Amino acid sequence: MQKKDKKIRGNFMLEEKLFQLKLPAAASALKEQRSSTFEELSFEDRLELLLDKEISFRKNKQLRQILLKAKLKYTNASIEEIDFSSARGLQKSFLIELAQNDWINKHKNIIITGPTGVGKTFIACALANAAARDFIPSLYVRFPRLLQELKVSKADGSYLKALNKLSRLKLLVIDDFCLEAPDSTALRDILELFEDRHQISSTIITTQIPLDNWHECLGDPTIADAIMDRIVHNAYQIQLKRRINEKNNCKKEQYANQQLIWLIKKLNKKSKLLTEILKCANEKLRD
Repeated sequence: MQKKDKKIRGNFMLEEKLFQLKLPAAASALKEQRSSTFEELSFEDRLELLLDKEISFRKNKQLRQILLKAKLKYTNASIEEIDFSSARGLQKSFLIELAQNDWINKHKNIIITGPTGVGKTFIACALANAAARDFIPSLYVRFPRLLQELKVSKADGSYLKALNKLSRLKLLVIDDFCLEAPDSTALRDILELFEDRHQISSTIITTQIPLDNWHECLGDPTIADAIMDRIVHNAYQIQLKRRINEKNNCKKEQYANQQLIWLIKKLNKKSKLLTEILKCANEKLRD
């Protein structure tokens, strides 16, 4: 009985020491090994199982933290869920190759263009998710929010700190690039950001604006050239197209909008006519 109590105390102390060494998964695995299933295993085999459990626990924890800090719009987006129908203009082999993350190690960029609703953001998040599986930290941010945060950081004196934080990210996902035309101050902020990240990190940009129209969107031709030199010339380009049914839906929506506009104009005319009739009626009553 004393021998059994001593063994129990010894196991308890061993678990405590594992917790003190911050090895909670190993401590949990040690409890599992008390069953008769593990008695036939050698000491080395049992120790290897403990270490494997701890390593797996730490990797999963690290992955959760990376995904949490990334703030992806689609947290569960993956390459496997992407629609590779021919009408979209996507090459499956190309996307699978990008998911290996070699482009990040080479400090290249990705630009995804296409009309609204074709899945640009989903693909960007899927690639960021693939990077997270290799424990590459990233951050998702919409372009208008990025400009706003940089503007606020100037006001509170944390501008350089904010730039340094963004510059150190191995992968930055900028969604809805040039959704609204930046002013001259914001344009210089963008240039500073891309300059700091040039050839030392990678950026994914999604935009509705074709590359040929970037100069018009960015405004200042000199700064636009500098921005494109740091992003476009070192980037893989993915151009998404609308599927046939999406085109038809879009045409139907445009037709419905035209009908609505026509109806509103008609109601406005009738409203003006009614106003004139009431005005004449009031004048006659006064007479």
